[in-house]
Amino acid sequence: MSTAFSTAKFTTQPFPLNTTSPTFHDKPLFDPLKIPNFTSPFLGSNRKLRLCSSSKLNLHRRSGTVVAVSDVVKEKKPKSTPYLLITKEEGLELYEDMILGRAFEDMCAQMYYRGKMFGFVHLYNGQEAVSTGFIKLLKKQDSVVSTYRDHVHALSKGVPARAVMSELFGKTTGCCRGQGGSMHMFSSEHNLLGGFAFIGEGIPVATGAAFTSKYKREVLKEADCDHVTLAFFGDGTCNNGQFFECLNMAALWKLPIVFVVENNLWAIGMSHLRATSDPQIYKKGRAFGMPGIHVDGMDVLKVREVAKEAITRARRGEGPTLVECETYRFRGHSLADPDELRDPAEKARYAARDPITALKKYLITNNLASEAELKAIEKKIDEVVEDAVEFADESPLPSRSQLLENVFADPKGFGIGPDGRYRCEDPKFTEGTAHV
Repeated sequence: MSTAFSTAKFTTQPFPLNTTSPTFHDKPLFDPLKIPNFTSPFLGSNRKLRLCSSSKLNLHRRSGTVVAVSDVVKEKKPKSTPYLLITKEEGLELYEDMILGRAFEDMCAQMYYRGKMFGFVHLYNGQEAVSTGFIKLLKKQDSVVSTYRDHVHALSKGVPARAVMSELFGKTTGCCRGQGGSMHMFSSEHNLLGGFAFIGEGIPVATGAAFTSKYKREVLKEADCDHVTLAFFGDGTCNNGQFFECLNMAALWKLPIVFVVENNLWAIGMSHLRATSDPQIYKKGRAFGMPGIHVDGMDVLKVREVAKEAITRARRGEGPTLVECETYRFRGHSLADPDELRDPAEKARYAARDPITALKKYLITNNLASEAELKAIEKKIDEVVEDAVEFADESPLPSRSQLLENVFADPKGFGIGPDGRYRCEDPKFTEGTAHV
């Protein structure tokens, strides 16, 4: 069966993606009988950036059960008609989703500084290729587990912009009725299983969701249950225990899950290179018997090709995949972060590789879209975001009685008085606590 990872054979030559060769889909990239063992410089660094060339890779084959590949997708200018990775419809869908993510986050920054949002707000600018490249390939029944940087994951999964913005405003019309806020987006309707404020928290939840899918299919005999779970997390999480425990469990039980590392090179103000003994995270999959792959997370088409195969493997019952997407956030860790620790030259290098600009260039160069069509999408998204802000601003705040809802299982328990009313509605509820 041909796969999206059939983009290359293991050779010492660059891995071609845009090619019309009849051998393009001959062999899967994840050859279960071979493991390439190589060394290459890690692309992201707070030192002087040095892009590695695959022609310099030292590839050696040895026996094993897993393959880990660094530069899986390489651009190659075709001599004849280019092999297009997407259709016009797919390209426009990807562009619209990425523009929505960027415009929404830019508006969040404005609203935060105007005092419409409270607490910590972590924006996703620069990382849109990862969310769009993976999530737009999912079915509605598939699940996504996010982090505190979760707004764009929610949007990509189909949660309306109105619901996400209202949640950020703390309004009852938000996807969590205003009780989740920026770091805890959740929508059972869209199978968005939550954003998680503490790093690593969401990985066990995602693993459990994947186990549910497998249990339904194999034990409850729901033959049509081929649901896949995506677990998103950052490079800093990969030094935490939950990461290793869940990789082990997912590989042991061959769970339908894809572990997506959004490696933006910085864990708040800690450089990834200073925090881990081996900065190449994708190699950690090999220790648990699962494929690990590194991809350019600033290129939505490369991400999409890798995501397509990883999701397909999981849906076929072939188990988990660890995908490291090397990306970069264009803003500070949060809107409270002055972003003074990162090298300005490093930030400039990645800004020049803006994933939205790259996709736009690809669409126009390959005659998949015109400037007018893309501008129409941008105008449409501006209207969607403006509407979301107006809707959120006009929506009501939660009542005090909502404070204890979904907290206590016993309807007559601690949070409700003998008269059946919420204790928090009693004027004396907070009496004597003002000095605390």
